[in-house]
Amino acid sequence: MADTQKTEGVPPENPLAKIGDLLVRYSDWALGLGVLGLMVTLVTPIPAVALDVLLALNITLSLLLLLVTMNVRGSAEFSTFPTILLFATLFRLGLNVASTRLILTSGEAGTIIAAFGRYVVGDDLTVGLVVFLILIVIQFVVITKGSGRISEVAARFVLDAMPGKQMAIDADLNAGLIGSDEARYRRSSIASEAEFYGAMDGASKFVRGDAIAGLIITALNLLGGIALGTMNDLNFAEAGQRYSMLTIGDGLVSQIPALFVSTAAAVLVTKASTDQSLGASLLAQVGGRPKATLIVSGMLFVFGLLPGMPSTPFFLFASALLLFWRSTRHAEGAESLLGNGMPEKVEAPEPEAPSETDSVTELLRVDRVSLEIGYRLIPLIQDEKGQGVLEHVAQLRRRFASNDGIVVPPVRIKDNIQLEPSAYRVLVGGHEVARGSIEPNQFLAMDGGSATGSVRGTETVDPAFGLPAWWISASDRDEAELKGFTVIDPTSVLVTHLSEVLRAQMAEILNRDDVKALVENVKKVAPALVEEVVPDKVGYGELQAVLRNLIVEGVPIRNMPAILEAVADNVARSRDPETLTELVRQRLARVLVARHADDRGTLRAVTLDPAVEARLAAAVGGTSDPDAQPVNPVWLQELVSKIADSLSSAARGGAEVVLLVRSNVRRFVGELVRSTLPKTTVLSYNEVVPAKTVETTGIVSMED
Repeated sequence: MADTQKTEGVPPENPLAKIGDLLVRYSDWALGLGVLGLMVTLVTPIPAVALDVLLALNITLSLLLLLVTMNVRGSAEFSTFPTILLFATLFRLGLNVASTRLILTSGEAGTIIAAFGRYVVGDDLTVGLVVFLILIVIQFVVITKGSGRISEVAARFVLDAMPGKQMAIDADLNAGLIGSDEARYRRSSIASEAEFYGAMDGASKFVRGDAIAGLIITALNLLGGIALGTMNDLNFAEAGQRYSMLTIGDGLVSQIPALFVSTAAAVLVTKASTDQSLGASLLAQVGGRPKATLIVSGMLFVFGLLPGMPSTPFFLFASALLLFWRSTRHAEGAESLLGNGMPEKVEAPEPEAPSETDSVTELLRVDRVSLEIGYRLIPLIQDEKGQGVLEHVAQLRRRFASNDGIVVPPVRIKDNIQLEPSAYRVLVGGHEVARGSIEPNQFLAMDGGSATGSVRGTETVDPAFGLPAWWISASDRDEAELKGFTVIDPTSVLVTHLSEVLRAQMAEILNRDDVKALVENVKKVAPALVEEVVPDKVGYGELQAVLRNLIVEGVPIRNMPAILEAVADNVARSRDPETLTELVRQRLARVLVARHADDRGTLRAVTLDPAVEARLAAAVGGTSDPDAQPVNPVWLQELVSKIADSLSSAARGGAEVVLLVRSNVRRFVGELVRSTLPKTTVLSYNEVVPAKTVETTGIVSMED
């Protein structure tokens, strides 16, 4: 009794599903065996019965390909078609070789070839040959050549359009219209489309070669068969009759599937990407113009009334078109029919007005980074070639990521009629942090120190660095460059200013979500490290404080695994973000030295007098020195002035110089000089150990 009970809630196993799972699991093996079978048909004799089975399989696969291509929504959706086309061509060639071997050796080629030959040839061999040649012409001249040409042109157009599509994606990403996942998906779709059409361009050559090979093989079968027949005691007429019928049958069995596959290739490359199959799209686009259907129906009635014309077929088709018009007379384009089963005219619903709550909530949104521009600067955003501020911002984000390890959030660009026509401003968190003005139709000429003479233009100040500059016309650009001026286009001036502002504000822009994204990225390559540190030992907020300190001091955070390791090793000693920052800096010593050393690995540095360092250490370093004198604002101001003079003297000739101090006063000295000398790098002695050579170019001392 228990054996007859069924388990409730468990669906019965489907044997067909098991077969499908087995096919999927061993698909690679099946494909490998199929390719091996293709090679076998080229060199191994095949019995007539097996040849019939393979010919039926060839016809089946070709019909399946044709119907599949008619039901795909887009060309790239069937991306494996070029490879299938290659295998189908090799399969047909293998069958041609096998059938030729049977025809020439035994005078027979199986039931399917004989049936095709008798059906087409009938009682007149000439008619059969003419029909066969017509099929060859249709296959070779019309379909194969046309699909090959379409594939070639489509591949060229798709490749030419790729840069514009990529820039459009970058523009939407920078404007905040799409996310990074959507941008990645769109780029992948564009690449897949280009690869598909490129592959189809090459695969179409195989189809054309297959048509030529089929024609040559047919001629060889006919001539070779007649020659062998006359040598085997058959007269010329009997040999011609037998081998001509077999040759025509063999050619038809090969060319008809080839015609299906070529048609499938042509359908695939000519089909536009839609959400519907080819049949639905075709019916909707034809029926979506009911006026044309009604006019054609009336014209067919007129043709049927002409003297001598057979009225029945014209009246029949005119009536069919009239019925079709009645069922689609309310259609207004293909969109009203696609997916709706040809209904009556449907009024589009009115869009719902946003509620007051939604409107107020939208006002609460604050862009992390935004750029507002005056109306005269709108043409600079993107020109007809796809170049402009949007492209530069995309490059700027990539440069920050590759050099500093910082992911800059999307920069939202919008116009502001309240600004002056040529003005712009940069906002971080909804608050203005920088403002500037540029001339969109002129160039900015700056004197880098080597210019001779003067230029004609409007005197101004470079918005990024505050250097004196002049706005000059395009006609004076060459003259200014010959005189040694650095000439910059207005788009580069705006983007350079934006870059400097982002670099200065990046510590404020970095939020906990950014820190979490950086940690998740590290988790892909070092999962054990992340599990050890976050969140058991340190939280995202503490890690954010450490990263902000590094960014403020110009330390790249690209090597996040090393940063997390340093935090993991030292968090037990101190959870103070400032102390952890100093310890992380020491772990990144090689990076710091590499950024400031010259090509020979030499680090040029200005140091402080030991007495000065001792005085600073006694004040802020936590050491007790009874002989050290206290510090006061006047003394610190004079110290900063002398540091600036020493750095300026050491940096003559363009060499990069750093300020080298003790580790226990490095943070204080860095904060002290950063307000006056923001570009100065302050390193500790522990951080310059990896340097090959440290060259002291000056010592800052203070008189009592």
